[in-house]
Amino acid sequence: MSIQISASHALAAKALDFRAIRQDMISSNIANADTPFYRPRDISFENALAQEKAKILNKNSPKLEMAQTNTAHIPLQDEKSSSRAKTFFRDGHMARNDANSVDLDVETTEMSKNSIMFAALISAMKKNSEIYKSVIDSSSKVS
Repeated sequence: MSIQISASHALAAKALDFRAIRQDMISSNIANADTPFYRPRDISFENALAQEKAKILNKNSPKLEMAQTNTAHIPLQDEKSSSRAKTFFRDGHMARNDANSVDLDVETTEMSKNSIMFAALISAMKKNSEIYKSVIDSSSKVS
């Protein structure tokens, strides 16, 4: 359970979740580099984060609900409200003779970029928490 200091903190926490999911997917792609017919998977990080941003920052915006005309109908599943990131196959590379399209150079580059962004998010969240802590400590000394 994490403490939500602000909307930006909640968004950063969700970004960390998506970065962890992306790291797992890239690791899986690398692990399956020799698996015949394997296609590398990835998540659309920017789209997933944009959806979360809209959900977190626009909580008070009115939403038009779809009417369910019969109780026997399957209830509407709002695709945008899902907290899961959408996955896709990254197939921009030539497949080898075994139809595997994993490019280790691309995967290791993406893993490095993702690791750097994860570390930057952690650093920003720590800095933000330190600011709040210093404000609380300062206000307790004044009274």
